[in-house]
Amino acid sequence: MLLIHCPYCGADRPELEFANAGEAHVVRPKDMDGMTDAEFEKMFFIRDNPKGVNLERWRHVMGCGRFFNAIRHTVSDRFLKVYKAGEPRPKAEEIAELLK
Repeated sequence: MLLIHCPYCGADRPELEFANAGEAHVVRPKDMDGMTDAEFEKMFFIRDNPKGVNLERWRHVMGCGRFFNAIRHTVSDRFLKVYKAGEPRPKAEEIAELLK
């Protein structure tokens, strides 16, 4: 079983307690009323799905219920880092260091 570390609870918990909530650090536009349907579709539904490192948003559904961000390798399913929601996006150099 895969264990995921919750940065709020401070514990490693079974993957069944968590839900993936999509891509992390998605910036939503301030004026959504002015968007065309195509622009809205792209912003709301279209996400990156890379093979390799991905920055994702997760929720500890069966625990504290809070959202957090994670850096996960999609091929190995290995969590490289978890961090609280609202913390800045890690720089590319930091992510590369995690892969070593």
